[in-house]
Amino acid sequence: MPGLRDHLADAFFAEDGSEPVEWLVADGLTDYEQAVAFMEERAAAIADGRAPELVWLVEHPPLYTAGTSAQETDLVEPNRFPVHRTGRGGQYTYHGPGQRVAYVMLDLKRREPDLRRYVAALEAWLIATLGEFNIRGERREDRVGVWVRRPDKGEATEDKIAAIGIRVRRWVSFHGISLNVEPDLTHFSGIVPCGVTQHGVTSLVDLGIPVTMPEVDAAMRRSFEDIFGPTKREA
Repeated sequence: MPGLRDHLADAFFAEDGSEPVEWLVADGLTDYEQAVAFMEERAAAIADGRAPELVWLVEHPPLYTAGTSAQETDLVEPNRFPVHRTGRGGQYTYHGPGQRVAYVMLDLKRREPDLRRYVAALEAWLIATLGEFNIRGERREDRVGVWVRRPDKGEATEDKIAAIGIRVRRWVSFHGISLNVEPDLTHFSGIVPCGVTQHGVTSLVDLGIPVTMPEVDAAMRRSFEDIFGPTKREA
């Protein structure tokens, strides 16, 4: 399995002396529109120097989101769940219970104003998190997100386990990543996830890893600190 040294090239630390990134875990299910409003406000405050950087972990009720590259034909069942148009990059994706969404609000000017490097760091974070559960996550040059090989389904088969969709304003990032822990995978059938038709989706539990959300959160925080720097827990 990949170790920390395999991800050091993707390290995305802030300048020395920067405050730790606040780490906030939401209880229950978070309304999507309220989450977007919160991110908009917090990202503006970070850009103005009025608030520290933040990683906000949430779960949403079942819904679909459309990124800036979404194709209408990829919305297979438009009446199944609410559909939210959003300014993040990417295409259609699903959010719902059992999926850990991490909204990442970082000041890229304090790190490096390079979007490719930032996305690579997010991928490395997800891959390192999966590695804590002995799952080999992989990146693909032609597809954003994190993928796992599925030899049980056939030699050439792979499934997506984590998605990435970001937005940046004034060099402050928001939106972020989603990791499938134990969502209802049938809910993905109402869209073509991220516009990819040749591959499926999976989760930690689907791969035979009986893990809880708090266990995933702890692994995510450890891996985040290895790549992005220290955090401090918020109530």
